[in-house]
Amino acid sequence: MATITTRATAAVPVTGTRPPLWRRIPIGLLFVLPFLLFYAAFLIWPTLSAFGLSFFNESLTGTRGEPAGLRNWTEMLGDSAMWSALGNTLYFTLLSTPPLVLVGLVMALLTNRVMPLRWLWRLSFFMPFLLPASVMALIWIWIYQPGFGLLNAGLTAIGLPEAGWLSDPSLAMVSVVIATLWWTAGFNFLLYLAALQQIPEHLYEAASIDGAGWWHRLWSITLPLLKRTTGLVIVLQLLASLRIFDQVYLIYNGSGGPGFSARPVLEYVYDTAFTSFRFGYASAISSFFFVLIVVVSVTQLKLFPSRREDER
Repeated sequence: MATITTRATAAVPVTGTRPPLWRRIPIGLLFVLPFLLFYAAFLIWPTLSAFGLSFFNESLTGTRGEPAGLRNWTEMLGDSAMWSALGNTLYFTLLSTPPLVLVGLVMALLTNRVMPLRWLWRLSFFMPFLLPASVMALIWIWIYQPGFGLLNAGLTAIGLPEAGWLSDPSLAMVSVVIATLWWTAGFNFLLYLAALQQIPEHLYEAASIDGAGWWHRLWSITLPLLKRTTGLVIVLQLLASLRIFDQVYLIYNGSGGPGFSARPVLEYVYDTAFTSFRFGYASAISSFFFVLIVVVSVTQLKLFPSRREDER
């Protein structure tokens, strides 16, 4: 009988042509490409353009002025009005950040507990954040009015003299901080409330069984587990406070407060560009302030590690 033998043939690799370039682009990049285009057009390009304008004597007409070299930058370093506005901005940041973080945390702790009409309390805490800046400014201008304003009426009711909330230079920035606290604390409250709802309930139950009271549960469970959220809130709040403009401009009608005691650096940039028509000098100030914000942001990233670094 004939024996049939079969020979195993080795698999020969099939080499195809290289795929076209559009197929080698990660699919995720195609989804974020529209955002990247808008980001480059409305943020990166204006930033680079403003930095370039700082070396020219640019006018409001948009025509390129004569080169100024470093004159705008050297003038900025010796401008006492700019340093005063920057000092007002830093003063507002230091004055507003701690109460905004603390009040947001307290409101979240209060409304996270089981209580009657809890949804109404949450809505009332967050509702001011939804108001436009113009509405908020109008409300607080009436509250600060002498004679019939709510705050001065309360002071006279308890036998205290009226305060010049909008006319006293020593109270000008304090008035802005109080209005900002009422207006924007709801955002921090929402972040803290979302973080509190992620804490497992069995941790509190185990602590209660061991005899831990409310204060011990807060100090040993709640606050440690809110550490990353607190870092995020502080970072966002510092950046938001450094960019203060709307409420000061609207409350004081663009005057910067009595004696410019509440004028922030962004309002000084606005006045320089659209009142004095010095776009080049305003670009130098805004570029310097942008670098300052970047330094603050990088410092915060070092002080508040990310979740991955925290888990090491």
